[in-house]
Amino acid sequence: MTEHVIVSRPEPPIARLTIDRPAKRNALSIQVRNEMSDALDELADDEGVSVVVIDSVGPVFSAGFDLAEFDDPSAQEALWASSDRWHETLRSHPLPLVAAVQGPALAGGFDLATMCDLRVAARSATFRRPELAWGVAIYSILADLVGGAVARELSMTQRELGAEEALAMHLVTQVVDDAELAEASLRVARGVAACDRGALLHAKAMAIAHANGADGRWGW
Repeated sequence: MTEHVIVSRPEPPIARLTIDRPAKRNALSIQVRNEMSDALDELADDEGVSVVVIDSVGPVFSAGFDLAEFDDPSAQEALWASSDRWHETLRSHPLPLVAAVQGPALAGGFDLATMCDLRVAARSATFRRPELAWGVAIYSILADLVGGAVARELSMTQRELGAEEALAMHLVTQVVDDAELAEASLRVARGVAACDRGALLHAKAMAIAHANGADGRWGW
């Protein structure tokens, strides 16, 4: 049983992973990250699943990492261990991931969206990197999606992107009314799931290899 992550099967062979922590703006705490990593590991091993939709409950997709944990000295080891595992689990997940984004996707929430393969945005969706006020942001994943010029700008400023601008730069695949987001993301997942599962695994493996580059590693 998990407290903040719900896995459902809307229809074969589609799985849905939902972050359910709306009172905290779906902040990605140590517990949430670990629950997500556990769930994604299980789905990766399920031959009955071809695609995973990742969404969240409430008006905010995710406010990013839970900043209260950064001030807790006793949480530091678990904080960084869960962060490393969560990033690697998402980045290397063998199945296609579809993000359904409503409202703000901030800092780690922005990274979560970009670590998915496809993104469907509600009109309320916004993307921003407020962590640049005190730390670094992941560059390589964003650059792989939108190119170096845009990635440099967004990794060196805190400029906010709206849904339509994100669509224009191909950061998201489509923009829909908020009320239509769940169904729209499911339609995208159906399109992915219509492909041969083996072909999807191959395409995802090639995408990961390309993103990792010649040295076989992904970086910040």
